[in-house]
Amino acid sequence: MPTSRDLLAAARKVVPEVTVDEVHGRAADPRRVLLDVRERFEWEEGHIAGALHLSKGWIETQVEDKLPDRSAPVTVYCAGGVRSLFAARVMRELGYEDVESMSGGFGAWKAKGYDFVVPRTLSADQRLRYSRHLLIPEVGEAGQAKLLDAKVLLIGAGGLGSPAALYLAAAGVGTLGLLDFDTVDMSNLQRQVIHSNDRVGMPKTESARIAINALNPDVRVVEHREMLTSENAVQLFSQYDVVVNGCDNFPTRYLANDAALFANKPLVDGGIFRFEGQVTTVLPFKSPCYRCRYPAPPPPEEAPSCAEAGVLGVLPGIVGILQATEVVKLIIGAGDPLAGRLLHIDALDMRFREFRVPRDPQCPVCGENRTITEPIDYEGFCLNPNVVPAGAGAH
Repeated sequence: MPTSRDLLAAARKVVPEVTVDEVHGRAADPRRVLLDVRERFEWEEGHIAGALHLSKGWIETQVEDKLPDRSAPVTVYCAGGVRSLFAARVMRELGYEDVESMSGGFGAWKAKGYDFVVPRTLSADQRLRYSRHLLIPEVGEAGQAKLLDAKVLLIGAGGLGSPAALYLAAAGVGTLGLLDFDTVDMSNLQRQVIHSNDRVGMPKTESARIAINALNPDVRVVEHREMLTSENAVQLFSQYDVVVNGCDNFPTRYLANDAALFANKPLVDGGIFRFEGQVTTVLPFKSPCYRCRYPAPPPPEEAPSCAEAGVLGVLPGIVGILQATEVVKLIIGAGDPLAGRLLHIDALDMRFREFRVPRDPQCPVCGENRTITEPIDYEGFCLNPNVVPAGAGAH
């Protein structure tokens, strides 16, 4: 029977070994993947920045999910260089073409004084709560940590803000800012599902905070009981990572768009009207903004609010959840956001259509020769879009 030494010698015949100095010297190579095959508790005590984690015992069953490209160069490491040799040999047997083992392992890396990171660790309760996220390769523990550290501002705790806030809270977004100056009304309850009958008359931000904290005590809720104005928008947006727009009037829509650009924050924009909804994402100066699509607002009689025209109660749920999905993708850095794309929903015919939206090089806010570089008088602009109102002050 072969001994462990025999198995180790056999692995060395097929797996090349590299020193920690060589690995450190190639740190800038974006093609090479670092794979840490130690146990979870070892990984949590510290690991090389940028490394992927997959315990050696899971190599045979899960490495293809972690590393679907078998031609990608991979450096495997463990604590001392033994487990990594065996793991690398298995990967070669699975068809990985360029796999090597780091001799000396993480112990040698630390002994050299090279930098490493100690990741944020989840509590036992968090591991249970977010267990379905942890199973998804695109999220995992690293993605869940990003969600827990993220700060998202929701403009409006109404039809769109309700489902968006609930699902972002359930996903574990650590800080939710709620911007709304209104109180809960009985007529809201047909669609604003974050509120309840016993909270009619309560400020919407307070009502939403109660519901969010009942769902997930991990979430810190910041109430902004105020209107979004030209004076406070940029300062508010600067405190958050992503902004979700759920308002239903044109002055606020244009203000939210402009302030997100000025604060350099992604904006996930949604709109609803009777049986129709739309969602898009604005990446500042990388994708078209709201003004690229709508340089000027339509006359008020052509764009009534939900209070004037009505809205199907379930429609905000569809649109708000799509907005929440976009936010989660932005935070974890996965998938393709709706940047440069407008998703239109027709609930009556149950059809989803996608429209491509180009950037407008003449856009006054995100174009090549910007003429608006700070918030303006948006009420005045919407009344007379042919005249650009005076700026509202530097920010």
